[in-house]
Amino acid sequence: MSVELNHTIVHSRDNRESAEFLAHLLGLEVGTEWGPFVPVDTANGVTLDFATVPAESIVTQHYAFLVSDDEFDAAFERITEAGITYFADPQGRQPGEINHHHGGRGLYFLDPAGHGMEIITRPYTFPER
Repeated sequence: MSVELNHTIVHSRDNRESAEFLAHLLGLEVGTEWGPFVPVDTANGVTLDFATVPAESIVTQHYAFLVSDDEFDAAFERITEAGITYFADPQGRQPGEINHHHGGRGLYFLDPAGHGMEIITRPYTFPER
């Protein structure tokens, strides 16, 4: 068996709010609450399990989602309709812009807990390491 990421726990101030926020923007479904978790499944089988924790214990994380061009367009429309601030760069120095890295499009935005979310239409390519 090859190794695959199955799920990760995403700390949030309100697990339902954060799960619904991301699911709505990406056109995904919120799963059935299981114990302290509200899951959001991605197409490649990885589940983000949102868990409510005290706000002071949240450490900002980064989550990047590879989407099709059509999915990017739909998510971008939902982001702009909701008035969510987005950036072309992870440092937040290019507000209101998207990037065109690696022959695709991408943008960054924050979720309700302050995690950095990224959507890209092409996977990053790097020189050999």
